[in-house]
Amino acid sequence: MTTLVERAPTPAVAAKPDRRLWAAVPWLLPAISAFWVLHVNGTPDKQILLYAVYLLLAIVVPGTLVFRAAFGSRGNLPEDLGLGAATGLLVLLVGWALGAATGLQQLLPGWPALVIVLFLAVPGLRRHWRTGVGEPLPIGWSAGMAVVLFLVTLWGAVVFRTTPLPPFTVELYPDLYYHLALVHEMTRTMPFQVPQLAGEVLRYHYLSDADIASASMITGIAPHMVFFRLWLLPIVAIGVMVFAALARSVSGRWWTGPVAATIGFVGQSVTVGNVASPPGIGLPITLLSPSQTYAMPLIGLFVVVAVDALRGRSLRWGWALLPLLAVACAGSKASVLPPLAAGLLLAGVVALLFKRKIPWTTVGLLAAVGFGMAVGLKLFAGGGAGTLQPQFLATLRWFLPYQEIIGTPNDVQWGGLVPDGLETAGTAARWFVAWSLIWWVLVQSPRLVGLFLPPGMRWHRPKQWADDQVPWLLGGIVVAGVLGMWLLWHPSASQIYFFNAVLPICGVLTAWALADRVRAWWVPVAGAVAGGLWEFFAPEVTKPTETTAGAWAWAMAVPMLRTAALVAVVSLIAVLIWRKRAARALPVAIIAAIAAAGAVSAVSRTVETLAEPPVIKARDNVAVTAAEMRAALWLEDNAGENDLVATNVHCMPMSNKQCNARAFWVAGLGGHRTLVESWAYTDRTVAANGVNDLKYFFQPAPDPEVFALNQRVFAKGDPADVARLRDEYGVRWLFADARASKVAITALKASAQVVHQRESVVIYRID
Repeated sequence: MTTLVERAPTPAVAAKPDRRLWAAVPWLLPAISAFWVLHVNGTPDKQILLYAVYLLLAIVVPGTLVFRAAFGSRGNLPEDLGLGAATGLLVLLVGWALGAATGLQQLLPGWPALVIVLFLAVPGLRRHWRTGVGEPLPIGWSAGMAVVLFLVTLWGAVVFRTTPLPPFTVELYPDLYYHLALVHEMTRTMPFQVPQLAGEVLRYHYLSDADIASASMITGIAPHMVFFRLWLLPIVAIGVMVFAALARSVSGRWWTGPVAATIGFVGQSVTVGNVASPPGIGLPITLLSPSQTYAMPLIGLFVVVAVDALRGRSLRWGWALLPLLAVACAGSKASVLPPLAAGLLLAGVVALLFKRKIPWTTVGLLAAVGFGMAVGLKLFAGGGAGTLQPQFLATLRWFLPYQEIIGTPNDVQWGGLVPDGLETAGTAARWFVAWSLIWWVLVQSPRLVGLFLPPGMRWHRPKQWADDQVPWLLGGIVVAGVLGMWLLWHPSASQIYFFNAVLPICGVLTAWALADRVRAWWVPVAGAVAGGLWEFFAPEVTKPTETTAGAWAWAMAVPMLRTAALVAVVSLIAVLIWRKRAARALPVAIIAAIAAAGAVSAVSRTVETLAEPPVIKARDNVAVTAAEMRAALWLEDNAGENDLVATNVHCMPMSNKQCNARAFWVAGLGGHRTLVESWAYTDRTVAANGVNDLKYFFQPAPDPEVFALNQRVFAKGDPADVARLRDEYGVRWLFADARASKVAITALKASAQVVHQRESVVIYRID
């Protein structure tokens, strides 16, 4: 008799732990690279780990729980965590706002804990600790997303290398100091004031600064360390995850997530040897504009939810959260909601025209966006909003070929519906402008190809155009962003932010257009390889020796003509060999080639920059010295929480006949409100742009009497003036810098005590 020993059947669930383990392995790449980038750029290891714990417990966990409760699980953990992290930003903002309104900021660390405890204690909420029903994402998705996030850390390394931590003698973009001062302001109680001009009501989209302030208050890490190092990469990573989830949601293909994230957050316009830099070449993320960066995950979350709603998914009580999310978007960056409103309006109009019934879901989404815009206009919009004017092609003012052919327009005054010089330009110059617009569309093709090859649209079946409103929504968002950049004027070219705000949506549209046409995997792979190689090896075109319209037009056309010729030859050969199969595959290959070219263009630039020594600007009279930074940091540590500071630092460059009132660093690094430091971004100053033919940052101080008193104190040191500063305005500290203006050091000692002195800086305490 033979005994058969059979192996017991293995349950299917036994493989899950192994699969989850392997799915987690790719994430080690961005995690380790992010740690290393922060470490080598001066961030203490303990602070990196502490901030990681903060992200997990204060952002990701409570946000994921709220997201699942409000909108439902996506059926997989990575997307739940990504969208949950974006929701966590909103949840933390609510806690911060409550603390700032009541003066109970010290209780802010308990806010995330309260949310977590709520989901543990309430039986009906406990189920949200588990991922909902759905198919897990393949390991290929994790690997692709890990590579995208790794490339983001390389970009971050470039940013950090040129932004040394204080104290360091360096010339930083003044907005960094401005936002750092706002971070300190967000730790105070409402109503907020302009920290560089005490008493002035603050109207600005400051919620990114509130997020940084919240992180600092919860972790105890210094605001400048959070802002200059720890905050940026996680916020970008959350945005990447959100838009990857959006791409998979609209297309139904998992691989569109990494592709869309690459195009939207890593890739740029194609160059193929181009000599000119197109307007809008940059990314939707930048340390120089934390508001722009912070808005990306929030607006992405809104679009994800809007897509679900338009396709019939129940939002349940998530509808109640949408107006709050819209307000958060408006308070993060004013330019993100108008394109969304335009996209929803277009989708609604198409549905109304073709289906002959009111699309109530679209109406509800529009109402939420409208509520956010209205509240944002009331709470956040300041004098700067009035400087935005309609002007066709205003962005060309900052385009080098345009400046050389037509001249540099007056960028102080609005000047009418077209830029200065264009009305009187000759025929050749006007033809050049027309060609420039066509050229711009071509070099921006990685971002715009989804508009010209829209996914889900079959032009020969117009009755089906309204079956899915999502292509119209996304396309409308992109078109509105493009038009906002080309039809509006701002004295500092801020209209470009309308285009920057929609770049991740551009990536989603391109990835979806690709997925809509793919039939064999090797076609997009071959196209991507070809496009990447051509972008990398395309011969450079030199700047024309003549500054004529014809010379510039030809120099800009040569790379396009070379590329077109190469594509034509390859396409002809493919059609001759494979005939109909090649004709069907060509659009897929071209889209993939375009997308890859944009990514290779950006990544190669990043790698080249990292291979070179960092370029740190430190021009005399412009750079803030290490000694000045140390003095300001000393003030941050030693002045009372609500103490007011007077300073003679106002301008950058410091000593200049015409004051560019954008110093900002005394309030930024010093962490305290100043009586009068720099006033360039106040409502009254920005609204005065163009007065006496001066830009807003060259306008005089808005309160001449206070400014004159402030200057007399440092120039003469009259005890009566010092007493007036103390008694009438509440000034307790004098921050005197001999590099900014002459200081009556000896005279000031008669009425104020020297408490800190380092090189050009003397700090006095007024008793």
